[in-house]
Amino acid sequence: MIKKGIIIGLDFDGTVVTHEYPKIGKPLPNCVETLKRCVDAGAKICLNTMRSGLPLQEAVGYLIENGIELYGVNCNPDQKSWTESTKVYAHVYIDDAALGTLTMQDPSFSDRPYVDWVLAEALLFPEE
Repeated sequence: MIKKGIIIGLDFDGTVVTHEYPKIGKPLPNCVETLKRCVDAGAKICLNTMRSGLPLQEAVGYLIENGIELYGVNCNPDQKSWTESTKVYAHVYIDDAALGTLTMQDPSFSDRPYVDWVLAEALLFPEE
């Protein structure tokens, strides 16, 4: 499914880390590795989060420090040429609150559901 040029709209809290806003939560298992794999395959990642101000800067910093190259932050730079909409345009959205997103819950790890990146990776790279 992941191929060069595909745009991923990526949520942060509950998707990349556990929900602990405004702090950065615990890293979700297999997330960073899967996102790096997506970028290596040519995907463009647009962070699509409710965070703003310092909490947003910290989320961006977390991703960059973990080697995740961002194409956009709360925007898709390409769409400005054809729309003024503020909704981030992407081919795929990964968000713990999205219908159909594969989530899990382990009360010993987090009190809220979060993205299951092992299952997400299987959907993103079905050829394996």
